[in-house]
Amino acid sequence: MSRHAEAERNDHALLKAAREVLAADGVHASVAAIAARAGVGIGSLYRRYRSKDELFQRLIEIALDQWSELSSQALACEDPWDGLVHYVTSSAGMGTLAPLAGMVTITDTMVKQHARSNEAFDQLIANAHEAGVLRADVTAIDVLLIIEQLGKCPLIEQLQQQGREDLIEAARNAEQRVVAIALAGLRPSDQPLPGEPPSMDLFAQRWASVDLGKS
Repeated sequence: MSRHAEAERNDHALLKAAREVLAADGVHASVAAIAARAGVGIGSLYRRYRSKDELFQRLIEIALDQWSELSSQALACEDPWDGLVHYVTSSAGMGTLAPLAGMVTITDTMVKQHARSNEAFDQLIANAHEAGVLRADVTAIDVLLIIEQLGKCPLIEQLQQQGREDLIEAARNAEQRVVAIALAGLRPSDQPLPGEPPSMDLFAQRWASVDLGKS
């Protein structure tokens, strides 16, 4: 294997391991745990990423590109409801990066990526409202918060940690049912939602930047 190919393989392994360790350990995810899960030395990790901050920034950049692509796919659907379902289920399947909120330095690149992604997503929500397939009092932030909740499945994570592979298929089926129930709750209804609609400020302000260093 060439050095370039090996570097690419290690980078892919590191990013995959980072998401898995982040899902399991949240804000306590360590560089040592990520490197061990990826099967590389800490030195190799730091040759590719100068800090944990930089590694997690890369995870967010990849996710933002994926969300933009999902928005484009969803907008291409003839039925606005089908497009919304595609976006929600696919985004939830990516897992959640919410544990990184407030723990990563936000870059100009990430801000631009987020703006592009949000513009397409807002259009998706507007189309669903216009078509009458999404309840009128559901906002884009409501849907994003639902996706965030659906992006983590404690049942599957616990069974995987216990090595209960015999139950994983049933757990995934249960997860799919929960997603379907959540989506059904987005359909038009005469029952109003409680409280005031969440603001973008509520959703975004937790991402205030800090420096993770190399811990």
